[in-house]
Amino acid sequence: MNLNKLIEKTALDLLRLAVIELPADVKRALRKASQLETTEIGKMEMKAIMNNISLAEQLKRPICQDTGLIIFYLDVGDRFGSVAGISEALTRATKNGTTSIPLRPNAVHPITRKNTGDNTGIEIPYINWNHIRGDHLEITAFPKGAGSENMSALSMIKPGEGLIGIKKFVLDVVIRAGGKSCPPNIVGVGIGGTCDLALKLAKRALLRPLNRHDPEPVIAQLEKDLLEAINLTGIGPMGLGGRTTALGVNVEYAHCHTASLPVGVNIQCWAARRATARIFRDGRVEFLSHKKPI
Repeated sequence: MNLNKLIEKTALDLLRLAVIELPADVKRALRKASQLETTEIGKMEMKAIMNNISLAEQLKRPICQDTGLIIFYLDVGDRFGSVAGISEALTRATKNGTTSIPLRPNAVHPITRKNTGDNTGIEIPYINWNHIRGDHLEITAFPKGAGSENMSALSMIKPGEGLIGIKKFVLDVVIRAGGKSCPPNIVGVGIGGTCDLALKLAKRALLRPLNRHDPEPVIAQLEKDLLEAINLTGIGPMGLGGRTTALGVNVEYAHCHTASLPVGVNIQCWAARRATARIFRDGRVEFLSHKKPI
């Protein structure tokens, strides 16, 4: 068995799943938002979103024309074996997916803006490595669109501002984003650590399913408070007004310096695309976010 070939194939399956079919928790949240909407424009926008979801699945085509910048999250078990060649396998999967799914070529040089044509480049696909206990490799494909990504923000809040300062900053970011982030959104919040870690935590928070709250009561309460406040803004579906501006708020945190309080915000659009699978050393593959490959 060629493990790297299996990883490449699984990564390609995950990219296809991610851009075509939303995870079950996101679809449930969108259906609920659609049922709760009371404004005429809000109802119309939610109906269009739900139709979009159905058509993507029926036609086996990407749910959005912006198929994102390709990101992979890897949880590597300490008994999985060698990780040599995994990065190359993920790069090959990205190139293959660009033509076979297809994915819109989005990777460009930051200065010259020259497009590589295959969604790869320096540091792209971006691979996040995490080491865990176990005999498996867990891969999450996470294509991130530019509209919501452009609304990211970081603030080095004064520690004395505390919880009030955190809430104010997150709300300011969401209000400033308005309809540009294609709501209803998922809002990822990273608190603590260093400036770069806070933003990394904010993005990682978007991987957590919407039906799973943080186990720590103070963090779970913060998620609840922020979600309620965001939905009181009335920004609504696609920024045209309505009851649901956010489907959920996920918070991750790290301990930080006594003189610092970094807070990062990373917003995900309603097309909250992610797909996860687990590969075992013996070659078994288990899809966790979706029932089976498309």
